[in-house]
Amino acid sequence: MFDPASANLRDMFRARFEVVPAVSTALRDQAFRIRHQVYCEDLGLEPRRDHGREFDEYDPHATQILLRQVETGEFIGCARAVETDSRDPLFPLPFERDCDEVLDRNLIDPGILPREHIAEISRLAVIARYRHRKGEERMPYGASEDDFGTDHQPRFPYILVGLYFGVATISLLHGIDYVFVLTEPRVAQHLLRIGIDIAPIGRPVEYLGSRIPSVIRLERLIDEMNPAVRPLFTEIQAQVQRAYEQQG
Repeated sequence: MFDPASANLRDMFRARFEVVPAVSTALRDQAFRIRHQVYCEDLGLEPRRDHGREFDEYDPHATQILLRQVETGEFIGCARAVETDSRDPLFPLPFERDCDEVLDRNLIDPGILPREHIAEISRLAVIARYRHRKGEERMPYGASEDDFGTDHQPRFPYILVGLYFGVATISLLHGIDYVFVLTEPRVAQHLLRIGIDIAPIGRPVEYLGSRIPSVIRLERLIDEMNPAVRPLFTEIQAQVQRAYEQQG
């Protein structure tokens, strides 16, 4: 598999991609349009809407991020950090609703954590042209086994990691300590290997195949990150900060 020490991940990412927080109405609209294209049109997981945008009851208290292809300027992917609703802090996050019966609350109980310090990464979506490898066609984001390469043909999953690091950056800025996510067990294993400290917290559930509820403890993320991957995370932090500064 890919050895991150064998490449300058920061420069390779910077030459190809940019993480953009959706700090304006127009940028949020871009995220909703990508989600509609992927979840409604490509995969049929949500009903099509005449206005061509996919959003739900969590978006009013979520921060969207976008991934832009540098050469073309095209937005090719998105994700969101769903925080708890300040008006109703006990209202469950999506994973709390979907995984209530499978969570191992001896490992971590989101119900007793300070609600203002937890969030969930969800609605990852990548447009079809960047999900072209075998096994990715029915996935909202590129996460087939090929996305991580083989021992003979290693590959780094820039798009997937860029989206995860983008959400982690936004969450840190918002004072979040724990980010939860539903992910494939093998993807979680690969993310662990390349430097994202992600831990399972319950039994699998069925959603586009087997998914396992997991947590990323942000206070550990940077300290326990693979040193070769840390400059990539720092680059994404800088990209997000520049976007906020430009917005004023």
